[in-house]
Amino acid sequence: VRILTPEDELIVETARKLTMVQEEAQQPHENIGIRYIQPHLQTKVTILIVDKKYSLAVELKDDTKQTSNEAIGLATYSNSQSTVLSYASIFESLWTQTELYQKLKEADKIKDEFINVAAHELRTPIQPILGLADVLRSKQRHGKQEKEYLDVIIRNAKRLQRLSEDILDITKIESKSLGLKKELFNLSEVILNAIADFNNQIVKENKDHRLKLRLVAPKEDIFIEADKGRINQVISNLLSNAIKFTKEGSINLAVEKKDNNQEILVSIQDTGTGIHPEILPRLFTKFATKSEIGTGLGLFISKSIVEAHGGKIWAENNPGSNGTTFTFSLPLNC
Repeated sequence: VRILTPEDELIVETARKLTMVQEEAQQPHENIGIRYIQPHLQTKVTILIVDKKYSLAVELKDDTKQTSNEAIGLATYSNSQSTVLSYASIFESLWTQTELYQKLKEADKIKDEFINVAAHELRTPIQPILGLADVLRSKQRHGKQEKEYLDVIIRNAKRLQRLSEDILDITKIESKSLGLKKELFNLSEVILNAIADFNNQIVKENKDHRLKLRLVAPKEDIFIEADKGRINQVISNLLSNAIKFTKEGSINLAVEKKDNNQEILVSIQDTGTGIHPEILPRLFTKFATKSEIGTGLGLFISKSIVEAHGGKIWAENNPGSNGTTFTFSLPLNC
């Protein structure tokens, strides 16, 4: 006897008791096999009994009733060989599919556990590398070449640090455990600090005469209740993305209130290469990149953070000119 059933607590408990009865009666466990159908395969056909000669399909009418007669609706009985074999074939396919689905879930769980451990193990040695490299970099006795070597170490250690943090964020997003620590803060101040940090980066990379960062924002401060660290992460991801693909020209960051001051819009417009048409439809999915630089995780993480706050994020190539505009919206009270 093989049973396919939707999975819920009551059914799982009933199946457990059935297994216990078999074991107590010292019956072979293989006599009854039970597998659970994943939610998207569930239908209104609650009971299907089929062998090689007969089939009986029973429709669920009202699953709140206490008796079978009240709960079930129409039933179809057939001894037609073609009908019975069709049902049997569908059952066999579903039986195999549920086994594969279970194996996939187990493999996915193992993969997530491995990635989580790997990301933590990767992050552990990065901190002393960065700390000691910064200490050595601050020593005055080093020559120009030695400082350049240390800059390379620090830059690449920071890349590893960002990668490990992105991987950990992905595991939190996929396990639906990305928590938000909301507080009231000045969004304008966060944006200005982010721009100052990236301006310093541009100067270090000798782009200061070819690339300019500009802010267009209301003169008054804009206060928002959200996760300050996560919103800063979104802004930093978008600015980093814009700088990566803009060799010269400008990057304009604009902030404005919408919908009678109920919503805030933040947009970052660059004069870079624009988004490849092949990438645009799946831009905010994992690993969506045609560049050899970066992992394609930043935009996926940014989208998840914005949506967790009840906002939206989108991107479009600038009409009639080079570059791209990324925009995200947030309710002022997330």
